Amino acid sequence: MRTEEVLAAIATGLWRWDNEAGTVTLDAEAARLLGLPAEAGDFRESVVRSRFHPVDWNEIYGVVNLAVAEGTLAEARLRIVDEQGYVLRIVRSRSRPVLRPGGGPEGYVLMGTLQEVAEPQPGSTAEHTAITGDWRRSREAFLLDAGRALAEARSTEEVLRVAASLSMPGFSPDGLAVFGVAGERLTIIGHHGHNVGDEDPFADMPLDTDYPAAEVVRTGRAIYLPSPDEYRRRFSATWPLARRFGRRSWAFLPLVASGHVMGAWMAGFRHPVSFSPDERAVLTTVARMLAQALDRAGAAETERELSLGLQRSMMPSLGPDIPGMSVAARYIPTGGGLQVGGDWYDMIPLPNGRIALVIGDVQGHDVRAAGLMGQLRIALRAYASEGHRPDAVLSRASRFLAGLSEEPGSAGEERAAPRFATCLYAEADPETGTLDIARAGHPDPVVISIDGTAVIRQTAGGLPLGIETDSDYPTTRVVLEPGETIMLCTDGLIETGGHDMATGWNRLRPVLEQPTEDLEKLADALVQAVHGPTSHYTTGSLADRREDDIAVLMLRRAGPTARRAHPRRTAMTIAQAEPERIAAARQQLRELLHDWTDPEQVDSAVLMLSEMATNVLVHTDGDALMVAEASGERGERRLRVEVADGSDELPHKRRPGEMASSGRGLVLMEMLADTWGVDPRGEGKSIWFELLEAQERPAP
Repeated sequence: MRTEEVLAAIATGLWRWDNEAGTVTLDAEAARLLGLPAEAGDFRESVVRSRFHPVDWNEIYGVVNLAVAEGTLAEARLRIVDEQGYVLRIVRSRSRPVLRPGGGPEGYVLMGTLQEVAEPQPGSTAEHTAITGDWRRSREAFLLDAGRALAEARSTEEVLRVAASLSMPGFSPDGLAVFGVAGERLTIIGHHGHNVGDEDPFADMPLDTDYPAAEVVRTGRAIYLPSPDEYRRRFSATWPLARRFGRRSWAFLPLVASGHVMGAWMAGFRHPVSFSPDERAVLTTVARMLAQALDRAGAAETERELSLGLQRSMMPSLGPDIPGMSVAARYIPTGGGLQVGGDWYDMIPLPNGRIALVIGDVQGHDVRAAGLMGQLRIALRAYASEGHRPDAVLSRASRFLAGLSEEPGSAGEERAAPRFATCLYAEADPETGTLDIARAGHPDPVVISIDGTAVIRQTAGGLPLGIETDSDYPTTRVVLEPGETIMLCTDGLIETGGHDMATGWNRLRPVLEQPTEDLEKLADALVQAVHGPTSHYTTGSLADRREDDIAVLMLRRAGPTARRAHPRRTAMTIAQAEPERIAAARQQLRELLHDWTDPEQVDSAVLMLSEMATNVLVHTDGDALMVAEASGERGERRLRVEVADGSDELPHKRRPGEMASSGRGLVLMEMLADTWGVDPRGEGKSIWFELLEAQERPAP
């Protein structure tokens, strides 16, 4: 007697599946079991695949891949369906994948047997064939994969989607429902395998209802119903609700998280399931992982909702439009946790018809920083609405924040460390374009001229708010010409990504100088430069620096938007009592000439400016006024720098000796400047020099 005849006698067929060629060889019995004509032959993979239930096909695909990786047998139970999708029989497949010599992981031949499995009758408690060896390992692989997928889900919707896609080895459910608890009532969190509206009878059910999910929540014990008769016998009151779904078996398991029952999970099957110990173990494990995933997702969603609520309450809108000006703002929380921090911006209408622009950063990235920010923002609004000047507003705000830091903690609580805040307050006049700026330890603003040049505008400043109760905040006036833009930002925009203030500014300048007529697009481009894909290629040397929140506020005066050659100007007063402002004037001149062709000419201009300003402070009793202007097309520009003072005494050219400590200023100007001179004025004088932009000198 041949082997094929013996196997056919016990309803067992042989198959050979060539995965690489996409063909399947079947004997007559295997073809019969698959619902094909009972004749031996070669078939296309698509023909054989169409005979398997789609859910079972996904299951056996994972089992075979596991067997290929481990070099073991692949065992699975498969439902065979006809052309209309009705289940004809259940077969058991046992096969071994054999890799082709020199082939990859997909180049294997699957050789094994197919055997029909008797389906248990309704109401029968007979268990499935013992599950051992490779079959048990496939279940372990399923649980590992399910645990990974559920752990990666970040929302309740994602958790439910993962739960619906789980294909349990040998007994995958076709319908799922997750129940929650709201007070004394059962609710539906989500479901799969049902039509819209099917959940209505179960959506608001009292916990004392004679329903399996309600009993599971009350008792914390799982309920397994292997047959419709068992369901009808135990829960006759709610059986009519379940009967219409046409299922044969049900499992209801408690969802337990942190020691309490948070809901129930229902798995329904269209084929009878006896719920053997192995099957119950798999269902129990999945229920535990599902409960933990739902608990984490719920906490994350609550956290996100709290974060969004804080942001909505603390981040004001920009309010009504400003005649003659346009405003854009962005706030990007990147500090982690609740996604709130101490950065903020504000726009405040003032009693005199002007507009106050405020941007600031409270120390820290936690809830306390957000709370202090909210209090400080309200205080600044109150002081500004009273009509105080910018310096007075910041002085009062500093005293207010220092008072908050000095408040003692409640009994038994450790006193919190004091916090400070940086802030920039600008009072803008929409008619004239003037801005009076007071700064408390905050980064300087950036002015974008009509020709597209972005320059850091040096402004006077004081200590951050909250460090001293009595602090002075000098005011600097900046005039925006029609079409010019000013940008205020927190240090997060500059320093995020491992940058310091210098390298961060070099990263942002090309973005600010891109031609764009839409202020909103420019604000988006700034954020994209810091957090977009290109930011990964422009990281700074401080790679381990903690990410910071970002606030950006931009104001543009109405005017021509088309780029055109326009003189760049900057001006600064250097007081006798503030000789350190000479360094700020030098830096401001360098910013004005940041794209000058010859860097040696820039060094010469800075040196001559330093000499002129120092001479005023040393040889006169008045202040020095520096005015610099660069005009013309790039490559052919003219730079003119003037330093004026109130003294009528004109400078004289001297020939200092080798050891002399002064007298070289005019000599340097004669050597370095293209032209220079001294102009007497009605009150005082002005000394000036001019440089013509030269082409870059070749390297030696």
